[in-house]
Amino acid sequence: MKLHEIITLLEKMAPTAYAEDFDNVGLLAGNRRDTVTGILVCHDALEAVIDEAIAKNCNLVVCFHPILFSGIKKITGKNYVERALIKAIKHDIAIYAVHTALDNHKNGVNKIICNALGLINTKILVPKQGFIQKLVTYTVLENHEKVRNALFEAGAGNIGNYENCSFNSQGSGTYKGNENSNPQIGVKGEFTEAPEIKIEVTFEKHLKNEILNALFTNHIYEEVAYEIYNLENSHQNIGLGMVGEFPEAMDEGDFLQLVKHKMQAGGIRHSVFTGKKIKKVAVLGGSGSFAIKNAIAANADAYLTADLKYHQFYEAEGKLLLADIGHYESERYTADYIAQWLKEHSNGVSITITQTNTNPVRYFN
Repeated sequence: MKLHEIITLLEKMAPTAYAEDFDNVGLLAGNRRDTVTGILVCHDALEAVIDEAIAKNCNLVVCFHPILFSGIKKITGKNYVERALIKAIKHDIAIYAVHTALDNHKNGVNKIICNALGLINTKILVPKQGFIQKLVTYTVLENHEKVRNALFEAGAGNIGNYENCSFNSQGSGTYKGNENSNPQIGVKGEFTEAPEIKIEVTFEKHLKNEILNALFTNHIYEEVAYEIYNLENSHQNIGLGMVGEFPEAMDEGDFLQLVKHKMQAGGIRHSVFTGKKIKKVAVLGGSGSFAIKNAIAANADAYLTADLKYHQFYEAEGKLLLADIGHYESERYTADYIAQWLKEHSNGVSITITQTNTNPVRYFN
Protein backbone atom coordinates (compact mmCIF):
# COMPACT_ATOMS: atom_id res chain seq x y z
CA MET A 1 0.00 0.00 0.00
CA LYS A 2 1.06 3.58 -0.58
CA LEU A 3 1.72 5.85 2.38
CA HIS A 4 -1.22 8.08 1.47
CA GLU A 5 -3.52 5.03 1.70
CA ILE A 6 -2.25 4.23 5.19
CA ILE A 7 -2.74 7.87 6.16
CA THR A 8 -6.37 7.64 5.02
CA LEU A 9 -6.84 4.68 7.37
CA LEU A 10 -5.20 6.51 10.26
CA GLU A 11 -7.41 9.54 9.56
CA LYS A 12 -10.48 7.31 9.91
CA MET A 13 -9.17 5.99 13.23
CA ALA A 14 -8.19 9.40 14.58
CA PRO A 15 -9.12 12.39 12.37
CA THR A 16 -6.47 15.10 12.62
CA ALA A 17 -9.32 17.62 12.85
CA TYR A 18 -10.04 16.21 16.31
CA ALA A 19 -6.59 17.23 17.59
CA GLU A 20 -6.01 20.18 19.89
CA ASP A 21 -4.78 23.41 18.27
CA PHE A 22 -1.45 23.27 20.10
CA ASP A 23 -0.67 19.80 18.83
CA ASN A 24 1.37 18.56 15.84
CA VAL A 25 -0.32 15.46 14.48
CA GLY A 26 -0.34 13.75 11.10
CA LEU A 27 2.57 13.08 8.77
CA LEU A 28 5.72 14.56 10.31
CA ALA A 29 8.22 13.19 7.81
CA GLY A 30 7.99 11.17 4.62
CA ASN A 31 6.66 11.12 1.06
CA ARG A 32 2.97 10.28 0.68
CA ARG A 33 3.68 8.55 -2.66
CA ASP A 34 6.10 6.00 -1.17
CA THR A 35 5.16 2.34 -0.89
CA VAL A 36 4.98 1.14 2.71
CA THR A 37 7.09 -1.98 3.32
CA GLY A 38 6.20 -2.34 6.97
CA ILE A 39 4.78 -0.36 9.90
CA LEU A 40 6.27 -0.09 13.37
CA VAL A 41 3.83 1.23 15.99
CA CYS A 42 5.24 2.93 19.08
CA HIS A 43 4.57 5.44 21.82
CA ASP A 44 7.55 7.72 21.13
CA ALA A 45 9.55 7.76 17.88
CA LEU A 46 12.97 7.92 19.51
CA GLU A 47 16.25 7.09 17.77
CA ALA A 48 16.20 3.57 19.23
CA VAL A 49 12.76 3.03 17.70
CA ILE A 50 14.03 4.20 14.31
CA ASP A 51 16.89 1.68 14.66
CA GLU A 52 14.30 -1.01 15.33
CA ALA A 53 12.32 0.07 12.26
CA ILE A 54 15.46 -0.20 10.12
CA ALA A 55 16.21 -3.68 11.46
CA LYS A 56 12.64 -4.85 10.80
CA ASN A 57 12.39 -3.28 7.32
CA CYS A 58 9.63 -0.90 8.41
CA ASN A 59 9.63 2.38 6.52
CA LEU A 60 6.69 3.87 8.45
CA VAL A 61 6.69 4.58 12.18
CA VAL A 62 3.28 5.39 13.64
CA CYS A 63 3.75 7.01 17.04
CA PHE A 64 1.42 8.37 19.68
CA HIS A 65 3.50 11.36 20.77
CA PRO A 66 4.81 13.58 17.94
CA ILE A 67 8.61 13.53 18.01
CA LEU A 68 8.48 16.93 16.27
CA PHE A 69 6.30 19.11 18.46
CA SER A 70 7.49 22.73 18.31
CA GLY A 71 9.26 24.74 15.63
CA ILE A 72 12.72 23.66 14.57
CA LYS A 73 15.19 25.80 12.60
CA LYS A 74 18.24 23.54 12.46
CA ILE A 75 18.75 19.78 12.38
CA THR A 76 22.27 19.12 13.64
CA GLY A 77 21.76 16.11 15.91
CA LYS A 78 22.29 18.06 19.10
CA ASN A 79 19.31 16.49 20.90
CA TYR A 80 17.17 13.36 20.86
CA VAL A 81 14.56 14.93 18.57
CA GLU A 82 17.05 15.94 15.89
CA ARG A 83 18.91 12.62 16.05
CA ALA A 84 15.72 10.66 15.50
CA LEU A 85 14.68 12.86 12.58
CA ILE A 86 18.09 12.69 10.91
CA LYS A 87 18.14 8.89 11.08
CA ALA A 88 14.54 8.59 9.86
CA ILE A 89 15.12 10.86 6.87
CA LYS A 90 18.46 9.20 6.03
CA HIS A 91 16.78 5.79 5.86
CA ASP A 92 13.56 6.97 4.13
CA ILE A 93 11.41 6.21 7.14
CA ALA A 94 8.16 8.16 7.43
CA ILE A 95 6.80 9.24 10.81
CA TYR A 96 3.11 9.75 11.56
CA ALA A 97 1.75 10.92 14.94
CA VAL A 98 -1.81 10.65 16.31
CA HIS A 99 -1.61 12.14 19.84
CA THR A 100 -4.62 14.34 20.76
CA ALA A 101 -6.50 13.25 17.63
CA LEU A 102 -6.77 9.88 19.39
CA ASP A 103 -7.14 11.51 22.82
CA ASN A 104 -10.30 13.26 21.65
CA HIS A 105 -11.85 10.27 19.88
CA LYS A 106 -14.73 8.56 21.69
CA ASN A 107 -13.04 5.17 21.18
CA GLY A 108 -9.51 6.47 21.75
CA VAL A 109 -7.12 6.78 24.68
CA ASN A 110 -9.65 7.36 27.44
CA LYS A 111 -12.10 4.71 26.26
CA ILE A 112 -9.15 2.31 26.22
CA ILE A 113 -8.47 3.14 29.89
CA CYS A 114 -12.15 2.69 30.76
CA ASN A 115 -12.21 -0.70 29.03
CA ALA A 116 -9.05 -1.80 30.84
CA LEU A 117 -10.58 -0.90 34.21
CA GLY A 118 -14.00 -2.34 33.39
CA LEU A 119 -15.92 0.96 33.51
CA ILE A 120 -19.36 1.08 31.91
CA ASN A 121 -21.86 3.81 30.91
CA THR A 122 -19.00 5.99 29.68
CA LYS A 123 -19.24 9.51 28.29
CA ILE A 124 -16.84 12.34 27.41
CA LEU A 125 -15.53 14.29 30.40
CA VAL A 126 -14.55 17.54 28.62
CA PRO A 127 -16.60 17.82 25.40
CA LYS A 128 -14.91 19.66 22.53
CA GLN A 129 -16.14 23.22 21.99
CA GLY A 130 -16.38 25.24 18.78
CA PHE A 131 -16.44 22.16 16.57
CA ILE A 132 -20.01 22.20 15.27
CA GLN A 133 -21.28 24.36 12.43
CA LYS A 134 -24.73 24.78 10.94
CA LEU A 135 -25.70 25.03 7.28
CA VAL A 136 -28.90 26.75 6.20
CA THR A 137 -29.95 26.55 2.56
CA TYR A 138 -33.05 26.94 0.42
CA THR A 139 -34.41 25.07 -2.60
CA VAL A 140 -37.67 24.24 -4.35
CA LEU A 141 -39.84 21.36 -3.17
CA GLU A 142 -38.93 18.98 -5.99
CA ASN A 143 -35.19 19.37 -5.20
CA HIS A 144 -35.15 19.38 -1.41
CA GLU A 145 -34.96 15.61 -0.80
CA LYS A 146 -32.05 15.22 -3.22
CA VAL A 147 -30.14 18.07 -1.58
CA ARG A 148 -30.92 16.93 1.97
CA ASN A 149 -29.93 13.31 1.31
CA ALA A 150 -26.69 14.44 -0.33
CA LEU A 151 -25.87 16.53 2.75
CA PHE A 152 -26.54 13.51 4.97
CA GLU A 153 -24.30 11.37 2.78
CA ALA A 154 -21.52 13.95 3.14
CA GLY A 155 -21.67 13.72 6.93
CA ALA A 156 -24.20 16.37 7.94
CA GLY A 157 -27.04 15.75 10.35
CA ASN A 158 -25.27 13.57 12.92
CA ILE A 159 -26.18 14.45 16.51
CA GLY A 160 -25.08 12.09 19.27
CA ASN A 161 -26.74 8.72 18.71
CA TYR A 162 -28.86 10.06 15.83
CA GLU A 163 -28.17 10.60 12.14
CA ASN A 164 -30.05 12.24 9.25
CA CYS A 165 -31.13 15.06 11.58
CA SER A 166 -32.45 18.24 9.95
CA PHE A 167 -35.07 20.94 10.32
CA ASN A 168 -37.21 21.80 7.31
CA SER A 169 -39.67 24.63 6.91
CA GLN A 170 -41.70 25.93 3.98
CA GLY A 171 -41.67 29.50 2.80
CA SER A 172 -41.55 31.70 -0.25
CA GLY A 173 -38.40 32.72 -2.11
CA THR A 174 -38.13 35.67 -4.49
CA TYR A 175 -35.59 36.74 -7.11
CA LYS A 176 -35.16 38.62 -10.35
CA GLY A 177 -32.35 37.55 -12.66
CA ASN A 178 -30.35 40.02 -14.75
CA GLU A 179 -29.58 39.65 -18.45
CA ASN A 180 -26.72 37.23 -17.73
CA SER A 181 -28.80 34.92 -15.53
CA ASN A 182 -30.13 31.51 -16.41
CA PRO A 183 -32.87 30.78 -13.87
CA GLN A 184 -34.08 27.22 -13.41
CA ILE A 185 -37.53 28.55 -12.53
CA GLY A 186 -38.99 31.74 -13.96
CA VAL A 187 -37.73 34.06 -16.69
CA LYS A 188 -34.69 36.33 -16.63
CA GLY A 189 -35.57 39.94 -16.04
CA GLU A 190 -38.88 39.09 -14.42
CA PHE A 191 -39.71 39.07 -10.71
CA THR A 192 -40.25 35.46 -9.61
CA GLU A 193 -41.75 34.12 -6.41
CA ALA A 194 -41.56 30.38 -5.77
CA PRO A 195 -42.42 28.09 -2.86
CA GLU A 196 -39.21 26.82 -1.23
CA ILE A 197 -38.01 24.52 1.52
CA LYS A 198 -35.52 25.83 4.07
CA ILE A 199 -33.11 23.07 5.14
CA GLU A 200 -31.03 23.34 8.31
CA VAL A 201 -28.37 20.76 9.24
CA THR A 202 -25.40 20.68 11.62
CA PHE A 203 -22.00 19.19 10.79
CA GLU A 204 -18.48 18.86 12.17
CA LYS A 205 -16.48 21.81 10.87
CA HIS A 206 -13.73 19.74 9.23
CA LEU A 207 -16.40 18.39 6.85
CA LYS A 208 -17.20 21.85 5.46
CA ASN A 209 -15.68 21.29 2.00
CA GLU A 210 -17.49 17.97 1.56
CA ILE A 211 -20.77 19.50 2.73
CA LEU A 212 -20.54 22.44 0.33
CA ASN A 213 -19.52 20.19 -2.55
CA ALA A 214 -22.60 18.02 -1.92
CA LEU A 215 -24.77 21.15 -1.78
CA PHE A 216 -23.51 22.67 -5.02
CA THR A 217 -23.50 19.35 -6.90
CA ASN A 218 -27.09 18.47 -6.07
CA HIS A 219 -28.78 21.88 -6.03
CA ILE A 220 -30.65 22.90 -9.18
CA TYR A 221 -30.23 26.66 -8.78
CA GLU A 222 -27.67 28.61 -10.80
CA GLU A 223 -26.85 30.61 -7.66
CA VAL A 224 -27.13 28.64 -4.43
CA ALA A 225 -28.17 30.63 -1.37
CA TYR A 226 -26.69 29.27 1.86
CA GLU A 227 -25.44 30.39 5.27
CA ILE A 228 -22.97 28.75 7.68
CA TYR A 229 -22.91 29.50 11.41
CA ASN A 230 -20.53 28.53 14.18
CA LEU A 231 -22.45 26.98 17.07
CA GLU A 232 -21.55 27.10 20.75
CA ASN A 233 -22.86 23.57 21.33
CA SER A 234 -20.31 21.15 22.76
CA HIS A 235 -19.70 17.90 20.90
CA GLN A 236 -20.75 15.06 23.18
CA ASN A 237 -18.79 12.42 21.24
CA ILE A 238 -15.49 14.29 20.83
CA GLY A 239 -13.37 15.59 23.67
CA LEU A 240 -10.76 14.92 26.33
CA GLY A 241 -11.19 12.48 29.17
CA MET A 242 -14.04 10.15 29.96
CA VAL A 243 -16.20 9.29 32.93
CA GLY A 244 -17.73 5.90 33.66
CA GLU A 245 -18.89 3.61 36.44
CA PHE A 246 -17.95 0.31 38.00
CA PRO A 247 -20.77 -2.24 38.13
CA GLU A 248 -20.17 -2.37 41.90
CA ALA A 249 -18.60 0.21 44.23
CA MET A 250 -15.27 -0.63 45.90
CA ASP A 251 -13.02 0.69 48.63
CA GLU A 252 -10.40 3.29 47.72
CA GLY A 253 -7.51 0.94 48.46
CA ASP A 254 -9.01 -1.78 46.28
CA PHE A 255 -9.52 0.77 43.54
CA LEU A 256 -5.87 1.84 43.59
CA GLN A 257 -4.76 -1.79 43.62
CA LEU A 258 -6.95 -2.49 40.58
CA VAL A 259 -5.57 0.53 38.74
CA LYS A 260 -1.97 -0.41 39.57
CA HIS A 261 -2.52 -3.92 38.22
CA LYS A 262 -4.56 -3.10 35.11
CA MET A 263 -2.43 -0.11 34.05
CA GLN A 264 0.86 -1.79 35.07
CA ALA A 265 1.81 1.28 37.09
CA GLY A 266 5.16 1.34 38.86
CA GLY A 267 3.57 3.42 41.58
CA ILE A 268 0.55 5.65 42.13
CA ARG A 269 0.64 9.10 43.73
CA HIS A 270 -2.74 9.91 45.20
CA SER A 271 -4.56 12.46 47.31
CA VAL A 272 -5.85 11.86 50.84
CA PHE A 273 -8.50 9.16 51.03
CA THR A 274 -12.02 10.55 51.23
CA GLY A 275 -13.50 7.56 53.05
CA LYS A 276 -16.07 7.12 50.28
CA LYS A 277 -16.63 4.11 48.04
CA ILE A 278 -15.40 4.35 44.46
CA LYS A 279 -18.04 3.78 41.80
CA LYS A 280 -17.97 6.71 39.36
CA VAL A 281 -14.52 7.35 37.91
CA ALA A 282 -13.15 10.05 35.60
CA VAL A 283 -10.04 9.31 33.51
CA LEU A 284 -7.81 11.41 31.28
CA GLY A 285 -4.70 9.94 29.70
CA GLY A 286 -1.59 12.13 29.82
CA SER A 287 -1.38 15.46 31.61
CA GLY A 288 -4.84 16.05 33.02
CA SER A 289 -4.59 18.48 35.93
CA PHE A 290 -6.70 21.02 34.01
CA ALA A 291 -9.74 18.72 34.22
CA ILE A 292 -9.83 18.16 37.99
CA LYS A 293 -12.71 20.64 38.15
CA ASN A 294 -14.52 18.72 35.41
CA ALA A 295 -14.16 15.46 37.33
CA ILE A 296 -15.57 17.12 40.45
CA ALA A 297 -18.44 18.63 38.43
CA ALA A 298 -19.20 15.17 37.04
CA ASN A 299 -19.55 13.90 40.65
CA ALA A 300 -16.75 11.40 40.12
CA ASP A 301 -15.53 9.52 43.18
CA ALA A 302 -12.03 9.29 41.71
CA TYR A 303 -10.02 10.91 38.93
CA LEU A 304 -7.23 8.97 37.22
CA THR A 305 -4.68 10.95 35.22
CA ALA A 306 -0.97 11.90 35.20
CA ASP A 307 1.56 14.69 35.75
CA LEU A 308 -0.14 16.24 38.78
CA LYS A 309 1.92 18.83 40.68
CA TYR A 310 2.15 19.10 44.47
CA HIS A 311 -0.45 21.83 44.99
CA GLN A 312 -2.89 20.27 42.53
CA PHE A 313 -3.51 17.40 44.92
CA TYR A 314 -5.11 19.96 47.26
CA GLU A 315 -7.73 20.60 44.58
CA ALA A 316 -9.37 17.31 45.47
CA GLU A 317 -10.90 19.23 48.42
CA GLY A 318 -12.02 15.95 49.95
CA LYS A 319 -14.57 15.57 47.14
CA LEU A 320 -12.79 12.83 45.20
CA LEU A 321 -9.65 10.73 45.11
CA LEU A 322 -6.94 11.94 42.73
CA ALA A 323 -4.69 9.22 41.30
CA ASP A 324 -1.56 10.00 39.27
CA ILE A 325 -0.40 6.77 37.62
CA GLY A 326 2.28 8.26 35.37
CA HIS A 327 2.13 9.72 31.87
CA TYR A 328 3.35 6.69 29.95
CA GLU A 329 1.28 4.31 32.03
CA SER A 330 -1.93 6.23 31.31
CA GLU A 331 -1.31 5.90 27.56
CA ARG A 332 0.40 2.52 27.51
CA TYR A 333 -2.29 0.68 25.50
CA THR A 334 -2.40 3.11 22.58
CA ALA A 335 0.17 1.20 20.51
CA ASP A 336 -1.88 -1.99 20.83
CA TYR A 337 -5.02 -0.14 19.73
CA ILE A 338 -3.33 1.49 16.72
CA ALA A 339 -1.70 -1.76 15.61
CA GLN A 340 -4.97 -3.68 15.88
CA TRP A 341 -6.80 -1.03 13.88
CA LEU A 342 -4.22 -1.15 11.09
CA LYS A 343 -4.25 -4.95 11.01
CA GLU A 344 -8.01 -4.95 10.59
CA HIS A 345 -8.09 -2.28 7.89
CA SER A 346 -4.82 -2.46 5.93
CA ASN A 347 -4.20 -4.84 3.07
CA GLY A 348 -1.48 -7.26 4.04
CA VAL A 349 1.09 -4.73 5.25
CA SER A 350 3.40 -6.03 7.98
CA ILE A 351 2.52 -4.32 11.28
CA THR A 352 4.69 -4.62 14.38
CA ILE A 353 4.51 -3.12 17.87
CA THR A 354 7.85 -1.82 19.05
CA GLN A 355 9.85 -3.79 21.58
CA THR A 356 11.64 -0.60 22.68
CA ASN A 357 10.55 0.80 26.04
CA THR A 358 10.38 4.57 25.54
CA ASN A 359 9.13 5.43 29.02
CA PRO A 360 11.74 7.89 30.40
CA VAL A 361 10.56 7.44 34.01
CA ARG A 362 11.84 4.67 36.27
CA TYR A 363 10.76 3.70 39.79
CA PHE A 364 13.21 2.80 42.56
CA ASN A 365 11.74 0.21 44.94
